[in-house]
Amino acid sequence: MATVLSVSGSPSASSRTGRLLRHLDERLVAQGHDVIPLDVRTIPADALLGADFRHPAIVEATELFARADGVVIGTPVYKASYSGVLKALLDLLPQYALTGKTVLPLATGGSIAHVLAIDYALRPVLTSMGAAHTVQGWFTLDKDLTVHDDGSLTVAPSAAEALTQVVDRFSTALGRTPLLAVAS
Repeated sequence: MATVLSVSGSPSASSRTGRLLRHLDERLVAQGHDVIPLDVRTIPADALLGADFRHPAIVEATELFARADGVVIGTPVYKASYSGVLKALLDLLPQYALTGKTVLPLATGGSIAHVLAIDYALRPVLTSMGAAHTVQGWFTLDKDLTVHDDGSLTVAPSAAEALTQVVDRFSTALGRTPLLAVAS
């Protein structure tokens, strides 16, 4: 069983991005992985923006990255790039914090005009941090994610199918054949 750190880079508590990650976490858990969620927005702003490497929340986040076998990084796309809170966290991690890790980049946004943000903004940073293998990421349109009053999430069928394939490829890259893929 692999340990997966699932990082939401959204600054919003009601984020579709965060809900999508928690939804995908369920699939990874069902496949036998140990998933640890990390919402960057919960790290104190003074620690992030003040570059306080010794702040307990930064130390803890660094330790979570260190012990993970794989990392899922999800972000809303703002101005054709990943979120500022995610950038602040990545800047505080050790230069090679992703060495030896399998990484799945995910993004959400309001327009397909932002689809290349994964490959041209996020992927180069992940590579520079030493990711052993960055699997093909996925961009999901906001309109394909419906958040219900109870906080649950419904993913449009076409997006859900694509996300299932992406998560299963990530799981396979972690060294396991996804149990749910075998059962399908």
